[in-house]
Order: sequence, then structure tokens, then C-alpha cells
Amino acid sequence: MIRWEDVEAWIRNTGAAVFDFLVKMAVCILVFLVIRRVTRRLCRWLRKKMDQFHVEASLNSFVISILYYGVLILTVVTMIVQLGIVSEASIAAAIASAGVAISLALKGGLSNFAGGILILFLKPFKAGDYILVPEENVEGTVRKIEMYYTTITTVDNQVVKIPNSLLTDNTITNVTSMDKRKLEIKVGVSYDTDLKKAKEILRQLLEEDPRAEEQDRQVFVDSLGDSSIVIGFRAWVRTEDYWAAKWDMNEKIKERFDREGIEIPYNQLDVRIREKTQ
Repeated sequence: MIRWEDVEAWIRNTGAAVFDFLVKMAVCILVFLVIRRVTRRLCRWLRKKMDQFHVEASLNSFVISILYYGVLILTVVTMIVQLGIVSEASIAAAIASAGVAISLALKGGLSNFAGGILILFLKPFKAGDYILVPEENVEGTVRKIEMYYTTITTVDNQVVKIPNSLLTDNTITNVTSMDKRKLEIKVGVSYDTDLKKAKEILRQLLEEDPRAEEQDRQVFVDSLGDSSIVIGFRAWVRTEDYWAAKWDMNEKIKERFDREGIEIPYNQLDVRIREKTQ
């Protein structure tokens, strides 16, 4: 049978501790709400500042998310320790154990995550760049850089998602990182060709094409091949005009050479038969 004296003793011994715990809990909740509100305002301010400095959107969102959730998690852990629910040693041990388990389970994912951070901070390429990844036999326009994958659209409109670790571990060619590219076209002509005339035709084609810049134009004899003399030219063009200029020039060279009677020879082999004398 429960006696009133026992109830009074329980209230004196335990009630004060329970009341103290509830007061601390209420204070912690209030502090958490205040910190969350302040963190949100800080993140909004930081986002505006990063936008002013034209920080890439992917990096912007990543930094804001890490800051916001990192502060909230740290606040909750601190409150749990202050309330005496879990000791600091237990939390440290749990974090260490969880870290080992997660790192083993997500080994590939963590490498992709680290690769995403490197890409966002070092910026070997950005959204809108055209890149070549020879090791993966992939090339295309970068559409989106995420924490684990980079999305690329190929020229035939296929969507390819490449793990970030592959991009950081292999050689990448960023085709559109510069404003200009050096256009180089070579063509073989017959050994009977008047080289001065052929070079003059190439020079005229460069002068007629407004996409070819006047600076550093070169018309040259590249090599003496087995069945042709290889001539060509180099000229600077804007990156966005590169392919159109290349294709147009190839067509114009063929048409002008045909009109001027300049032969573009096939691969050929001259065989001489010598009769054996008695």
C-alpha cells in the first residue's frame, strides 16, 4: 500500500530534479529555435554575398547546406550533453564507430563526394563547358555538377552521368575554357602542284573568311609524304566558331582546288619492274 509519506519523500527527492530537467529542456528548445533563426538569416546573407561575387550555384548551395545543417547538428549534440542524457565520451565513441562503418560502406560514394568538392573549388570546368574524357570515351557539354555525379549532354543529346572520382582521377580536356582556338587544316597535294599557287589559294580563303583573325595567320608546307605534299594553314578563331569554320574551310578548299586544277591525290605506290638480264 502506497503511503502519503512515501509520495512526499519521492516528490522531495525526485520532483525537484524532474522540474529542473524540464526547465533546462525548455531553455534548450528556446535556444535551438533562436539559433536556427539566426543561422537561416546568416545563410541568406551569405548566399547574397556569394551571388554578388558570382560564385557558382552548385558551390553556393553546397556551402550553405553544410553551414546550416552543421550548426544545427552541433547545437543538438551540445544540448544533449548539457542535459546529461548522454555523456561526451559516449557521443565521441558513437561518432567514431559510425564514421568507420559509414566510410567502409560508402567507400566509392565518399570518393565521389570528395571529387565533387574538388571540382567545385578547383573549377577544372563549369556548367556550360565542353569537355573530353578520353579514359571514359565520353565528350559533351557539362549541364550540372552534383556532389556525386557530373551530368554531361553529348552532341547527339544523350545524357551521361559520370562519377566525380573518375573526373578527378583522369585527364580532362576543357575545349571551351578559352575564348579562342587555333584552327589548323592540312591537305595533301600532288608533287606536280605549284606550291606557291596552292599556298596563295589557302591565304585567299583565310582573308575571305571573317571568322579567321588576322593575327598569327600561317600558311605552310607541313611535310613531304609518300604520295603527296602536305600543306596547310593555322589561324585563330572564336571558340564558338571553331567547328563551323573548320567544316566550311574543308569544303571551300576542295572546291577551289578543283576549279584551279590542283590535285588532291589518293594514296598510291609506284612499282617499277626490272627485267633480269641474262
